This record gives sequence, structure tokens and C-alpha cells, in this order.
Amino acid sequence: MTQLRMGIIGVGLAFERLHWPAYQRLSDKFKIVAICDIDTRQLEKWKEPLGLSGADLFTDYKEMMKREDIDAFDIMLPIELNFDVTSDVAQAGKPIICEKPLAPNKEEALQAMRLPRKHDVPIMIAENYRYSEENNIIRDLVRTCEIGDVYYFIQNRVVDFPADMLKGGFASTEWRQHPEYQGGVFLDTGVHDIAALRHIFGPIEVVQAVGVEEDAEFAPYSVVQANMKFKCGVVGHFSFFCTGREPQRPLVGLRIFGSEGMIYLEESSCGVVNVFYNDGSSRQIPYEPNRGFVNELLNFYKAAVGEESLAVTPELEYGDALTVFAILEAIQTKQSVEVDYEPEYEPVY
Repeated sequence: MTQLRMGIIGVGLAFERLHWPAYQRLSDKFKIVAICDIDTRQLEKWKEPLGLSGADLFTDYKEMMKREDIDAFDIMLPIELNFDVTSDVAQAGKPIICEKPLAPNKEEALQAMRLPRKHDVPIMIAENYRYSEENNIIRDLVRTCEIGDVYYFIQNRVVDFPADMLKGGFASTEWRQHPEYQGGVFLDTGVHDIAALRHIFGPIEVVQAVGVEEDAEFAPYSVVQANMKFKCGVVGHFSFFCTGREPQRPLVGLRIFGSEGMIYLEESSCGVVNVFYNDGSSRQIPYEPNRGFVNELLNFYKAAVGEESLAVTPELEYGDALTVFAILEAIQTKQSVEVDYEPEYEPVY
């Protein structure tokens, strides 16, 4: 089997905790041949585990781009760098994986959306929620009318960013605590939930939103409350709270209401999608949590060898980011904001 020889740009937490475990599970399909990071300590940390030599370690990605033995690139950098670096790397003419969101603001997101056509290069945005088993299960349940006609949904997402900053994880990184991108933690984390909702229901017609202002740098709002109307006719309410906890179990989670029942997902890590029917019966559908990281690499590999198309492109991810920016605009202007109003920006379902 052909192995894709990968050049990794950024070997921080996203690589260590998300992408590297997936690469290990797909070692017959991928081989990491070079890595780049501005932190030389990170390079030395990964040198031996990846079986690399000193010649395979770079602090300048433009120098790494000159390597002829690299088949594709995987970019995992702070959000404010995503567009600029992806734009540079696209000039190498090789397939690219770039972490979500694709850009720090609406203007650069639009430019990022156009990169594949501009450079004639395939780009996959690593939005794992669009590849996650639970969201694929829910999407299929909705499409096959398992609970009849879907009317509305509610979703409540709670993260305790101030507490997480002290735990040494993603929230502890300087660029997340002092973001140089619109929306702070709402863009970084909330875009996952937005992507999942768009994956399930499709393009969005309009959003309305209010927020509770936050004094800390990591987010402009501690609470975001958004009403959404999808083009399929479904309406729903999305709540995002980033400075507290939800101690009661079961969590509010995602609840989708239809004419014949409801679908309930407590959280992405719970491992079960619940379906409750109006006649009192129910079913529980198990899934593997966090499978999205493996699925996205599988899709990237199969696209690279000509077996299938990329599922999550910049064109599709643009709609996810645009929705986040539209919600922020709706809060600021106190007006309804249209989202997928131009056909070229609508995801193809």
C-alpha cells in the first residue's frame, strides 16, 4: 500500500493529542518525513518518536516546502496563522490538511475559501465534528425521517475556559488566552458545534443572537445565545457558555424534536446516540467517540490516491466560520444576519 509522506507544520498540542494518535492508527497509509516548528524543543521532543534525523527538522516551513520527498502537508498552527501559512504552502502544489477554523476573520476566510481553485491544489479542513460518527449517525436519522418531520432543536455547550487555563491543556496556550482572531474561544470551540449543526441540517438562512459581555481577553462574550433558521425549514436555539460548568447530569446536550419522537446526544464523548419515540419506545445507537480524527485522515488519504473526494473543503468550512462571524455580528448590531445567501457559499448536500 502506498504511504503518503507527510510534512507536519506545527507539532504542539493539536499534533500530540489529536493528529498523532490518528496517524499511529493509520501507519500503513502515512509516514511523517519532516516536521516544522518555531520551538526547537518541540522538534527535539518528536525527533526520536518519529524516527527523524536532524535534516528532517525545520524552524522555517518555507525551507521544508523545498523537500521533494514530501507528498502532502498537515498544518496545525494558531488560528491567526492559518490563512497566511496555508496560502504559502499551497504554492508547493501538494495536498494540504489545515486545522479549523480556516481563518481568523471573515475577510481572510473568504480568501481561504478560494485557495484550492487559485492554486489548483486539494485542501482539507480538519473539522473533526463533520467526520465524527455521532454526527453522521444523527444526520442519517434526520434524513431518513426516523423521528418524522424535524421541527426544531436545542443545544447547550458549556466549557469552563478559566478553569481549563490552569490544567495544561489547549486553554493554557498563550494564543488562546490572548487571541488575535475574532470571537476568541467562541470561534475556536464554538465552530465545532456550528459545523456539526450544519452537517446535520445543511445551510443556514438567518441567525439572531444576544450575548453577555466578558471582560477577559479570551472571549468577547461569556454567553452566546443564537436562534437559527436553516434553509431546510428547521429552526433551533444554540447556547454557548465559556466561563462556567454544567454540574447536573444528564447534560442538556443536543436535542432534536420531530413529529414522531426526538434524538438526544448528551455530549460528543458519551458514546451513545439516543432516539426516543412518541409511543414510549426508544433505541440506543453506540459509536466510537473521537473517531473523527481518524476518519478525516482516511478521507484525505483516499482523496490523495484517487479513491474518493475530499468531504470537508475550504468552501464547506467557509460556511461554518461565516456562521460564527454572523452570530457575532448579530450580537453587535442587534439585527438578524443572513448567512448562506449566495449560492456559491452554500454547502452541497
